[in-house]
Amino acid sequence: MASKLSAIDLFCGAGGLSDGFRQAGFAILAANDVDRYAAVTFRVTHPQSTVLEGPIEEFSANDFLKVSGLRRGELDCLIGGPPCQAFSVYNHQRGFHDNRSGLFREYLRIVDGLQAKWIVMENVPGMRDLGSGRAVKEVVTRLGKLGYKVETRILKAEQFGVPQERRRIFFFGTRTKSPVCWPKPTHGSRQRPFVTVWEAISDLPQLENGESGTGLGYRTLPRNEYQRSLRGRVDRVSNHDAPRLAPINLERMRHVPQGGSWRDIPSELLPAGMRRARRCDHTKRYGRLRPDGLACTILTKCDLHWGSYVHPFQDRVLTVREAARLQSFSDRFQFAGPRTEQYVQVGNAVPPLLARCLARALILSSTGRYEGSEVEVPRQLAFAV
Repeated sequence: MASKLSAIDLFCGAGGLSDGFRQAGFAILAANDVDRYAAVTFRVTHPQSTVLEGPIEEFSANDFLKVSGLRRGELDCLIGGPPCQAFSVYNHQRGFHDNRSGLFREYLRIVDGLQAKWIVMENVPGMRDLGSGRAVKEVVTRLGKLGYKVETRILKAEQFGVPQERRRIFFFGTRTKSPVCWPKPTHGSRQRPFVTVWEAISDLPQLENGESGTGLGYRTLPRNEYQRSLRGRVDRVSNHDAPRLAPINLERMRHVPQGGSWRDIPSELLPAGMRRARRCDHTKRYGRLRPDGLACTILTKCDLHWGSYVHPFQDRVLTVREAARLQSFSDRFQFAGPRTEQYVQVGNAVPPLLARCLARALILSSTGRYEGSEVEVPRQLAFAV
């Protein structure tokens, strides 16, 4: 493979996958997404890429070849994460009746037309469970018929330096003779300690409920390598505005300690529906993050009713910038659109740090450089290394 590898990103969103691949040495030639605000964010952070904005159904593989200047078979890697809401356990009406459940077939259609050397596709683990894994089986079978050997694996983002509990399924395949090698976890038991919530966000300006911190300088100098890496040369904070919560929610939060949840709130202050809840229900609602722990999965809302999104020390929910830090986005990312849409862009993304590890594993797989490497060597090659 050439020294500057090429990639195209389908369902690119704000660009989490693309940014990780860019950090690993890929040139992101083109991308697609239907979300107009995400497309704005992507264009600003990936100025060398051409964004084909609109429904994927409206574009052909030839459209991507034309804007990238490539011929069929020349692309190094096609990446992407088809919308996952139809498979998510957070969607109580999830199922194949949801039109979004079939968008992975659009990814496969473009795979067929581009014939990239490698493919990396991401989705939620629920894709494996719904319908006895019907969608996963279809993806693997159809990619096999297109000449790809494919492996699937659920990766834990926190094991790759992301300060968040996040599980995602990845499809990793190639039509080359190289093996598929997965990245080795770098954090956890007998490895580097997990990056904590406070290590990720402690340098950001303090805010009151409803206060704006966009445009302010940082609270402190970088306190660790994680902060230094994500800040880079940025000197002013963006997307750092605390949503204004109602007085009753502020009163509820004051009763919740670090690591606590709705169970710590006096019954008379709880919403009527939650007063009847069993103690085993809604385990993370109104949760306050532990500064020395991992964040829960960052979703498309940092809402009190969705999970543990209360700041460890301040009586407010996380800002978009804090959510982005917990997703390992660089501070150079300025998320476009209304604040609700900014949260969506952050929550839908693949953490760039995790994406970078996958991209590096692809490079090592393709070059055969396994000695002391960051990848798991396939069994059939272990004795030759």
